[in-house]
Order: sequence, then C-alpha cells, then structure tokens
Amino acid sequence: MPPRRAARQPPADAGGSSPGDLGAAARWRLVLAYDGSAFRGFAAQPNQATVADVLAAALARTLRMQEPPQITCAGRTDAGVHARGQVVHVDLPDPLPALRRGKAARAMEPGDLRNALNRQVAPSVVVKEAGLAPAGFDARRSATARRYRYLLWNAPSPDPLLAPIAWHVSTPLALHAMAAASDALVGEHDFAAFCRRPPGAPAGPILRRVRSARWSVAAAAEIEDANAAAEGEGGQLLRFDIEADSFCHQMVRSLVAELVEVGKGGPTAADMVAHLRAGDRTGLPAPAPAQGLCLVSVRYGR
Repeated sequence: MPPRRAARQPPADAGGSSPGDLGAAARWRLVLAYDGSAFRGFAAQPNQATVADVLAAALARTLRMQEPPQITCAGRTDAGVHARGQVVHVDLPDPLPALRRGKAARAMEPGDLRNALNRQVAPSVVVKEAGLAPAGFDARRSATARRYRYLLWNAPSPDPLLAPIAWHVSTPLALHAMAAASDALVGEHDFAAFCRRPPGAPAGPILRRVRSARWSVAAAAEIEDANAAAEGEGGQLLRFDIEADSFCHQMVRSLVAELVEVGKGGPTAADMVAHLRAGDRTGLPAPAPAQGLCLVSVRYGR
C-alpha cells in the first residue's frame, strides 16, 4: 500500500523547514541515530560537515530535488555529541517520486525512503524511522521533553574502545555523593550558572524544568564487556541520565563536570544548590567533553 497522505503543510516560519520551490509538499518525521565524532554538530554550517547537511544532501539525491531541503531537529547537538533518538521534520515533495524497476513503477513508501537514505549515510548517520508527520507537527516546538545520557569511564587507565563514547576520569568517584547532588537538580530552577549564553544574549535567569536526574552503573549489556573489564581494573562505567522539558546550551556537560567534582570530594550537594541560586559560573569547571553525551530520546504529546 502507498503511505497515507498527510495534510499539505504551508511554508513554515523561520524556526522550521520551508517547502521553498517544492510546490505541493508534505511534512515528514524522521528518527535518527548518529555518531557525532566526525560532525561539527547537527545544524547546517557553511563549509562544515554536519548531520543536517549530510542528511539534506542524501534527501536531495534520493528525491531528485533541485536544492537540499531545510531540516529542523528536536535538539541541536554540539560538535562531537551523539544521538540515538534525534527527531527531525522536513518538508518533501508530495507525492514522492515513483520507484522504477525496469518498466514497472510504484509509489515510494516510507521504508523505501528510509532504506535509500541509509544506503548513502550509514553507519555514521542512520534513519531509524521515516513517516508522514501528523498535521501541525514541529520537531522542536511540539516536543515536550528530551532525555540525554552521559557516559563516564571511571578507571585508572583509559579504554580505547570506550574513548569515542565516554569521558575517562582516573580519580575514584563517590557515586553516592554525585547521586545526592543530582537530586537537587530536579524541579524548575535557574540554570544560568550551567549554560553558555550566546553572544549578545540578554542577562537574566534561564529557567528549565528537570523531570529526572540520576547516576547509575551502566549495564554491561548496553556497553559489551565494559563493566567486566572495569572490575578487573578497579573501575566502573558510570551513566548519568537527565530528562527535562528543554535544555540550554552545554547544560548537561556543565552539570556533569560539576557533579564529577562532587564525586572527587570537592563541592557538595549544598554547593550545587548555591550555584543554582546564584546563577553565576564563577568557580565552576569547564564543561565535560562532548563525546560522552548522547541524545537518547525526545518525548511528544499524544
């Protein structure tokens, strides 16, 4: 069966995709996973390799578009940051070009589009799902929550297989202290102390509502044999999960860096609360490295 047809979308505003010269267009929703190591982040940038540029070029080739389409994501990941559940929307020609095999032709289905894209961009970028979006869907504005994961390899020696996806910290960390400090993050707070303001942005509070924040030992099933190796080396693969309605720039990496200092025996949970109330970055460490961070999932309403 051909895919169900979505309501045709009017041109979006500056925050979303625009059909441009597409004529009739339909909005599509894609779920992506990617290794951020080789990219300068998600958003398109001149003369830089980004996830959006690679995906847009593949869409243009697959659908024989004159120009690569604009892509809007749920969360703009920085250079080196990974994703397992990034959600994007893009406005594509309606109908899609027919698939031809010799003299036979049929309508292109969502699975055909997904597979055609993956043949071009995998394994660094993988389209996990592709389908027509509900009417009015916006990958960024329709999202109600995002969940990030940060991996930390806490062992005396680095691990070459974990280095691309985890921050190596050789100093032993007190997981219970880090967990206690994470509890202070839950709820609505001013996270100005833990956010990087864009140049020219006005001063003032940066309110965000954190739904959950917790540390745990990553399951060996998630990272094969990691914890088995850690036991022999006196280390652990630690995992920090945080979900919030939205995040500001470098918020998770800044929080992780301070929580690691807590684990080393420096600041305490009370100091974390004091930083939240002060809204001042003075005395805080630099953000944790990008490679440990991964956008795990995006939540939407019904």
